[in-house]
Amino acid sequence: MKKRWLRMEWNNAPDIKKRVLRLIKDVNLESLNSSNIHFFRSCNSSSRAYARIWGLSKVWQKALKTDPAYIIEVLSERFDKLSENEKDKVLLHELAHVPKNFSGSLLPHSKKGKRNFNDKVEELFREYLRKTKT
Repeated sequence: MKKRWLRMEWNNAPDIKKRVLRLIKDVNLESLNSSNIHFFRSCNSSSRAYARIWGLSKVWQKALKTDPAYIIEVLSERFDKLSENEKDKVLLHELAHVPKNFSGSLLPHSKKGKRNFNDKVEELFREYLRKTKT
């Protein structure tokens, strides 16, 4: 049977924005310029990801004469089925890709000689759990 391809859709996600702003406060990530983080929910993606983060690279910033910015995209078919804690963990994972200098670049999952990315995510999630339990 032929697979029918559907056009991907992106819609603003104010619920994700609200959730991420709470996470930023809860785990003390106020160094992130939350006014330059944008939130979308996509539909009909064939990706296996739950969410993705997109950075506006330096060359685009210069071409568009704009400040660094990020987009957090949640893929509705997978993300929306997660438990509330798992949703928060996925979003913390995406936020962990943003460098402290909020340059528009993205931190990779691994880098020689650097702290393990997954350890950073687990640390953020532990801090989140600690703050939400009190």
